Amino acid sequence: MAYRVVHYINQFFAGIGGEERADYPPELRDGVVGPGQALQAAFGKEATIVATVICGDGYFAEHMDEAINKIIEMLKEYKPDALVAGPAFNAGRYGMACGAICDAVAKRLGIPVVTAMYRENPAVEIYKKGIYIIEAADSARGMRDAIPKMARLVLKQLKGETIGSPKEECYIERGVRVNVFRDRIGAERAVDMLVKKLRGEEFVSEYPMPSFDRVPPAPAIKDIKKAKIALVTSGGIVPKGNPDRIEASSATKFGEYSLAGLQDLTSETHETAHGGYDPTYANDDPDRVLPVDVARELEREGSFGSLHDKYYATVGNGTPVAYAKSFGEEIAKRLKNDNVDGVILTST
Repeated sequence: MAYRVVHYINQFFAGIGGEERADYPPELRDGVVGPGQALQAAFGKEATIVATVICGDGYFAEHMDEAINKIIEMLKEYKPDALVAGPAFNAGRYGMACGAICDAVAKRLGIPVVTAMYRENPAVEIYKKGIYIIEAADSARGMRDAIPKMARLVLKQLKGETIGSPKEECYIERGVRVNVFRDRIGAERAVDMLVKKLRGEEFVSEYPMPSFDRVPPAPAIKDIKKAKIALVTSGGIVPKGNPDRIEASSATKFGEYSLAGLQDLTSETHETAHGGYDPTYANDDPDRVLPVDVARELEREGSFGSLHDKYYATVGNGTPVAYAKSFGEEIAKRLKNDNVDGVILTST
């Protein structure tokens, strides 16, 4: 008899809509919806997706406890053997929803769960110790790769088979240590690694240490009264029409825009390209995210020397750290070339 599986997805993958339908409340549908077709194919005859739970990312984020309780009650009706959520890739709110519902289902219903996310999804750090999270690409182009891995891992749990290492099973490290037997003692293996390191040869550590990116603070501006100050934002404020087509989520670019002659940003001249938050107030007055009006006022008062005639903008919503770092390096290079002394960074 095939295992009974329920699949959790958001409003986008259910084909209901994008950000404008993010407030969609939890809904239960019989059978397969959207990416569940690929998941069912990966299960073959070993498991059947008996139902799909759909919930808008915004609704889940704003009503988490309520949404979890509703979904748990929905699941009880179908008596599932397991829950699969996502994949969420690098969508932050979707990842948080997948992580939270998997965590709650595992604890309350005691059944196997699995989800999949990009390693830099903010939900990974929160939920990786309690649930299995398959490592996925940063966008839906990785669906074909992630789905079979999710299916394989949940089936192994259902069958009570031993779960291998993160490398073997393709899930993100959980920080769990497991005793294993090796043919050589640790001291011998450590000496071998040391010798390879001294020779400049490749070796793989059995316990990789975390790497932290430490950035020393820049020295204070010596004379703020003469300083040229620039504005940079991850809040997505762009000229009307978003000329560079900066993505609403998982941005792959930033924009450079002129402030020459501008004393104020208005709804007629600028807007936000940012997804993941209600854009109403930012679009009504873009100065709320990129404070050009206040900066000009301080400039007139002589609080600092001058406001740089360019500003830089991108979208921080789900943007991978690697991209953000490259944006920062390029923006910093341009600002230094323009003899900027200091930067005010704003978000949403």
